Amino acid sequence: MTRNYSLILFSILLTLAFHCHSSAVEVASPRRLYLPSEPYRYSEISVPAYAAQTAVQFDNTPDDNPITDHGATLGRVLFYDKTLSKNGAVSCASCHKQELAFTDDAALSVGFDGRKVDRNSMSLVNSRFYRRGKFFWDERAETLEQQVLMPIENPIEMGHSLDILVDQLSNDPIYQPLFTSAFGDSTVTADRIAKALAQFVRSIVSFSSRYDEGRDQVKSVDEPFANFTEQENEGKRLFFGEARCATCHVDGGQPDNESDLFDLEFSPERQSAFFYMNRPVVNGIDTEPYEAIGTTVQIGIGQAVSTPGIKFDADLGAGLVTGKREDVGRFKSPSLRCVDVTGPYMHDGRFRTIEAVVEHYNWSIRPHMNLDPRLQKLDNSGIALPQAEVDALVAFLKTLTDPTLLIDPKYSDPFKM
Repeated sequence: MTRNYSLILFSILLTLAFHCHSSAVEVASPRRLYLPSEPYRYSEISVPAYAAQTAVQFDNTPDDNPITDHGATLGRVLFYDKTLSKNGAVSCASCHKQELAFTDDAALSVGFDGRKVDRNSMSLVNSRFYRRGKFFWDERAETLEQQVLMPIENPIEMGHSLDILVDQLSNDPIYQPLFTSAFGDSTVTADRIAKALAQFVRSIVSFSSRYDEGRDQVKSVDEPFANFTEQENEGKRLFFGEARCATCHVDGGQPDNESDLFDLEFSPERQSAFFYMNRPVVNGIDTEPYEAIGTTVQIGIGQAVSTPGIKFDADLGAGLVTGKREDVGRFKSPSLRCVDVTGPYMHDGRFRTIEAVVEHYNWSIRPHMNLDPRLQKLDNSGIALPQAEVDALVAFLKTLTDPTLLIDPKYSDPFKM
C-alpha cells in the first residue's frame, strides 16, 4: 500500500513538473533593458560657438517640458518599445533608424500590419531647432509633444489606442522606476508619454560634422574651410552663393509671408547651423493638382476647396490641414543635416539619391500656382549648373553628415546590448 501511494505521489509530482515547465515555455520571459547606472547627459548639448546664439533663438522646447536626463531616458525606451504598436510589430525606431539619422531607407515605411504609410519618414535630427515648432510634412502637429503621439493611434502606422497603451505600460514592471525617475511617481499618462518621447527626440542633435569643424575655425562661412577639399569648398561657395540653395535651406530669420524673399537681404552668418527651411514650400516637383472642371472637394474636417477641382489622388500637403488654396502642395523640408544617409528624398521618397535631388533643382522645376517665389525667379526650369558644379554641390552636402550621431550609444536601442 505504501508503495502504491509512493507511485501515485511520484506521478502527481511528475505531472505538475511537466505542466510547470510547459507554462514557463509559453509565457514570455521578462524583457531586459540595458541602461547605464547613471543616465546619459541628454540635458547637456555642446553647441559650436558659431551656432550658440541661433540655438537659443530657434529652440522650440516648451517651458513645461525641458529636457531632463531621466525624462529623455524614459523617452528613449518608449521610442524603441514595440509595445507602442497594436500588435507589438513596430516601434518609433522601425521608421526612424539611428544609423540613417533617424529616418528610413524605404520611400514609404511599413506600418504595424504591413501596409505602407502615406509619406516618407522624416529625419528627426535637430528637430529641437525647427523655429516654427510644427511637425510632419504638412505641419499638422503644432508641437513635438503632439506629434509623437499621433503615429501611435494612426490606423496604418502603429494602430494602437492611447488608453490601452497607458494600461499596458502601467502594468509593465520595467516602466515603474523609469516614470518615477522622470516625473516623481510611477503614474503613466498619455501626457507623460508625449513629454518623455519629445524630450528624447529633442535630445537628438548634430553638431559634429566636418562642416561644423570647418565652420568653427573661421570667421565667415564665405572663407575656405581648412578641412575641406577644393571641390567641397567650391560646393560650399555655390550653396551659399550663386546656386542660392541657402536662400531656402538656411533659415535666415526671414518673415513667414511670401513677399519677394528671393532678393531679401540674407545673412547666413547667424543661421547656418541647422539647414532648415523657415516654412513649408512648393518646390516644383509636381504641377498643381487641379483639374479644369469646376467643383468643390472636401479636403479635411469642415474644410473644402472650391473651383477648380482637385484631383483625388493628389497629396495636398499643408492644404489638407488648412483648407486654403494657397497652401496646396506645400511641404515642410527636413534639415539637410546628415542628408547623405537620409534618402530617399521628398515627401513621397521619389528621389533615391542626392544627385537626383540636385538634378531636379538644376533642370526640372515644374510650374505650380503656389511655386515658391525664390524658384519662380529661376530661368530654364532650374539653376542650370554645369556637371562639375553639380558634383561640387553634392560633395559639400555630404560634409553635413555627422558620423558620431549614427553610432552614439545614448541614442541606441536600450533593449539590445
